[in-house]
Amino acid sequence: MSKKLISIVVPCYNEEPTLPILYPELNKVAEQMSDYDFEYVFVNDGSKDNTLAMLKDMAAKDTRVKYVSFSRNFGKEAGLLAGLKNAKGDLVATMDADMQDPPALLPELISYVESGEYDNAATRRVTRKGEPVIRSFFARTFYKLMRRMTDIDIVDGARDYRVMSRAMVDSIIALPEVNRFSKGIFAWVGYETKWVEFENVERSAGETKWSFWKLFRYSIEGIVSFSNTPIHMASYMGIGLTGLSALALIFVVVRALIFGDEVAGWPSLVCIITFLGGVQLFVMGIMGQYISKTYLEVKQRPHYIIKDTNCEDSQLNG
Repeated sequence: MSKKLISIVVPCYNEEPTLPILYPELNKVAEQMSDYDFEYVFVNDGSKDNTLAMLKDMAAKDTRVKYVSFSRNFGKEAGLLAGLKNAKGDLVATMDADMQDPPALLPELISYVESGEYDNAATRRVTRKGEPVIRSFFARTFYKLMRRMTDIDIVDGARDYRVMSRAMVDSIIALPEVNRFSKGIFAWVGYETKWVEFENVERSAGETKWSFWKLFRYSIEGIVSFSNTPIHMASYMGIGLTGLSALALIFVVVRALIFGDEVAGWPSLVCIITFLGGVQLFVMGIMGQYISKTYLEVKQRPHYIIKDTNCEDSQLNG
C-alpha cells in the first residue's frame, strides 16, 4: 500500500537567512512521520537575494524539494496560489518561511485532518508578543470589521498556516479571481475547520516584508473583496446628507420669510462646502475601489508568470 503524500507549500521572498533554518526543521517532521511521503513546494516570489540558488541546490540534493520561480515579485497571494496548483499531495500544508509558523505543529494539524472529522486544520495566534502595540490594535480592529461586514468568519489572529484536504485545495484552486485574499477564501469555501492556538513566535532571521502600509492595503483588499458593505454605507451616507440638505433648505427659506434675508455666515458656509466635498471624495474613493477591482478582473491577466521550475506539468502562467 502506497503512502499518502503531504505537500508543504512555502512562499519565499528574500528568505536566504531563513531557509537554512526551516529546511532542517521540515526534515525532522518528515522523519518523525515516516508513514507519509513528503514534498516541499517552495515558491520564489521574485527574490533579490540568493533564495533561488539555495532552492536549486536543495532540489539537486533532495528529490522532495520542488521549486517554482516567478519572473518578478507578484506577491504572497500569487505565491500561495502557485504553490497550491503545483502541490500533488493528498494533504497540503501552507506556511511561511520565517519560522513564525512552527513546523513542529504539523503532526498535530495533520492528525486532525486525517481523523476524517475536519478538512482544514488551521492555526491562530493567541498572543501578539513582540509586535508593535499600534499594529496589534489595527490587526484586531480589522478582524472585527471583517466579521461584521462580511458573511465569512475570520477569527482573530488567523494565520495562513494550515493543513487542508485535497478536496478543499481543489475548491480553492477553482476560484479564478485575480484579487485574492486567502484568509477570506479559506473561510468562503467552507469545509469543517479545526482551529489550533499557539503563542506568537518571532522571526528566526531576516526582517519582515510587511510594513504597516502594506498591511493596511492588504486589509482594504480583504474588506473590498468579500463585502459590499462599504458601498452600501456610501449610499446611506448620500441619502442622509441629501435629507439634511433638504431640511437646511427649508430652514433657510422659512427664516428668510420670517426675519428677512441676511448675508452672513460665510465661514460656516465654507466649512459646510469643505465637509460635503470631503464626503463626496470619500464616497468616490469607495466606488473607485470596486471599479478598480472590476477593471483588474476583466483584463484576465494571469496571477503570476513562472520563469523557472522543477515541478512536472507546471503551467508557465497561472
